[in-house]
Amino acid sequence: MDRRDFLRYSAVGSAAMALPATVSSAVAEVPAGDKWRIFEITTRVEVQKPSGVTRVWVPTPLTQDTPYQKTLGNTFVAEGGKSGMTSDPKYGAGMVWAEWPEGVAPVLVQTARFATRDRAVDLSRPGDAKPEDKAVLAQYTHATEFIPTEGRAKELSDDIVKGKRGDIEKARAIYEWVVDNTFRDPKTRGCGPGDVKFMIENNVMGGKCADLNAIFVALARAQGIPARDVYGVRVAGSNLGYKSLGKEGGDVTGAQHCRAEFYAAGYGWIPVDPADVRKVVLEEAGGKAIDDPMTVAARKRLFGSWEMNWLAFNYGADLALPGSTRGKVPFLMYPQSETAEGRLDPLDAKNFKYEIHAKEIG
Repeated sequence: MDRRDFLRYSAVGSAAMALPATVSSAVAEVPAGDKWRIFEITTRVEVQKPSGVTRVWVPTPLTQDTPYQKTLGNTFVAEGGKSGMTSDPKYGAGMVWAEWPEGVAPVLVQTARFATRDRAVDLSRPGDAKPEDKAVLAQYTHATEFIPTEGRAKELSDDIVKGKRGDIEKARAIYEWVVDNTFRDPKTRGCGPGDVKFMIENNVMGGKCADLNAIFVALARAQGIPARDVYGVRVAGSNLGYKSLGKEGGDVTGAQHCRAEFYAAGYGWIPVDPADVRKVVLEEAGGKAIDDPMTVAARKRLFGSWEMNWLAFNYGADLALPGSTRGKVPFLMYPQSETAEGRLDPLDAKNFKYEIHAKEIG
């Protein structure tokens, strides 16, 4: 299906809003500028063992456009059920929700199109970035259930930034500390739970991206520096020579990846990804030393830039899923589901089957 057909299909979905099983959001134009890439991502969710009323939630691309990502449209179908799009009121985390009565086989298919371009911030001097809303900045300095800003986290953060001046210098010290003092644990399920409170208090510094990048976020917030996790999924291979930092188009079901960013006046939100430096160390070409040229290059590049072969979903934490009766989720990066028997494990393919496919279309 080419872009013109997709826009037509989206328009039909919008016109059919009275039909609860098939809905669409508004479709934007492809943004102006160079080096933008257009992708399509399709998520198909099937609950293998439904019980009573069954519900599903799937994250959507960022609900607000950014200089590095634009949403071009969302469509979704939940045959035999009802569905819709909504966003978390605190973080703006977008999601498609669907609900089926007992006796219906629950299947949700969601397709999104979006454009991305590589992101880099010039850290040599302050720029003319538009100031962020003060309420937004305050929100990203607060503690969450899993991200502490006091106690041991504050003590550790103070030790790391001792003698440093300014938010960028302090954030860089925290970034370097995370790279040097954590490790990627291949035994960690999925992207990890992101329980920084447990990790810091117990000096357990191994995990995956939702763990290691959340450590950066916690330590930055402990200094009053606004910082946040950005949850998403890899959608293409890396053009920078890192096989471990991409996922070739096609089946990207297990390619979820959490990144991070912090805010500095005059610069705006600055991208970082210390977890991917540790991924290079563990996985690139069978493993690389910390002083290997590929690791050194990744370490330098991933403070201040992201290669956008990746789709950003949201910044949410401790999210209440609409209609859920099973409490909050720490973040929304995988599809979620619950039945009368309880919330399903999004990493348990026997009970909760989903596939995510991505392709570059322009």
